[in-house]
Amino acid sequence: MGKSKALVILGIGVLIAFVASLFTYGWLQKKGRAQAQTQEIISVVVASSDLPWGTMLTTDMVKLTPFLKQSLPEGHFANATQVVGRTLIHPVKVNEPIFDSRLAPTGSQGGGVAAVITPKKRAMAVKVDKVVGVSGFIHPGNRVDVLVTLSQIGKVPTPITKTVLENVLVLATGAETDKTGNREKPSQVDVITLEVSPEDGEKLALASSEGKLQLALRNSADTGDVVTKGTTFPILLGSYGGPGQVSKEEQPVKPKKQVTKKQVAESAPPPPRPTVSVELVKGGTISSVNFNKGE
Repeated sequence: MGKSKALVILGIGVLIAFVASLFTYGWLQKKGRAQAQTQEIISVVVASSDLPWGTMLTTDMVKLTPFLKQSLPEGHFANATQVVGRTLIHPVKVNEPIFDSRLAPTGSQGGGVAAVITPKKRAMAVKVDKVVGVSGFIHPGNRVDVLVTLSQIGKVPTPITKTVLENVLVLATGAETDKTGNREKPSQVDVITLEVSPEDGEKLALASSEGKLQLALRNSADTGDVVTKGTTFPILLGSYGGPGQVSKEEQPVKPKKQVTKKQVAESAPPPPRPTVSVELVKGGTISSVNFNKGE
């Protein structure tokens, strides 16, 4: 009786262990399948070398590289034919995935600057030298202000310098459009291409034909607008003057007072009153005394 009871208890233990093993095995398999799905590997189109913006992609510029699916944002490509013929609007590093947000719209034809211009904007070239071009330290992707100096306005010689455009994107310096180049090394060029709106393009064309241009390099984080009145000779020479000193142009003009006829009449001296002369005899002396008539 005791022996059979021990066998029953042993059998129950074996059955419980078997059921627990089946449960554990099933749980581990389920977890493994979940991990396998989570860590799914897919092939993604990447750049085979460093590519500057404005590059029209060809088959030799891209390749397929395995990536974890969960680590990729939306917009990647799994087939190289999907990107061949399209143009980069942002630079891409070697082995970096090519996303749709870095490519010009599908309808864009060809590469170069034309493909990277923002819709409704225009590209305009500005002639520069070492001074105008900030000693060659302006590079594609920088932001600049445009100043113009006019020697006269119409037929009146009135020299003035004024900021006419602000925070303008530099598309190219010379024939260079690479944003990722060496920013510490100056690039001496004679032409800089700017991205402007049609209205700003008209201002730039007039300023370049009627005056002398000067570019001012901005910090990329400085996006605020600065409103200026322009600088003339009186304002320039009035700089660092004494306290309260202002130029003639800045002095307020006092309005002239209007004088009425009544005020003129009241302010005029009264006419002389008529006098009467009377002879005064005193003893043996005769003298003449004048009196105002009516007194």
